[in-house]
Amino acid sequence: MKTLAKHPSPRAVWLPKPASSGVYRHWLVDAGSLTRRLQSRCKAFSVKKVCQQRGRALRDEAQLLGMRAHENALFREVFLCCGDRPLVFAHSVLPRRSLRGAWHGLGRLGERPLGAALFANPVVVRTPLTYRKLMPSHVLYRRAAELLKNKPPCLWARRSVFSLRAGSIMVTEVFLPGVLEL
Repeated sequence: MKTLAKHPSPRAVWLPKPASSGVYRHWLVDAGSLTRRLQSRCKAFSVKKVCQQRGRALRDEAQLLGMRAHENALFREVFLCCGDRPLVFAHSVLPRRSLRGAWHGLGRLGERPLGAALFANPVVVRTPLTYRKLMPSHVLYRRAAELLKNKPPCLWARRSVFSLRAGSIMVTEVFLPGVLEL
């Protein structure tokens, strides 16, 4: 997989480095396949689909994907789990134009990992990871913490855009406290 340099605008709230991420840092900065890394550490790895629906992207997501303000996308949200323990909440934004050609079947993954499909194709280009500490007021924090009994004061997330001639897909991964037990 190739990496494409992309510099965030000065107004971006997603950062090029995960400053003060502490114990999550080694999980956040690994640019390889998160799915593969979790599978290697957990024999009972599974993907639990939360939702898949059409809607509008968040403003910063739409901007990064080059989408118009009212353009619809397909959203896929899953938990990557070890047994019954959620480790990572994954939020993917797939603009309609990206669901053509080689990525036509991505809208029908069900409980199969998206990462496996993305990293299997050597011509997929990935932007560098960006990072954000999500507070309880952020919509992705609320979705990610839904299954947690004890809600942490913040959750660390990373995201990047995967591109192919067919289009671009944004993947945001929110790391839950359970990942630290692996």
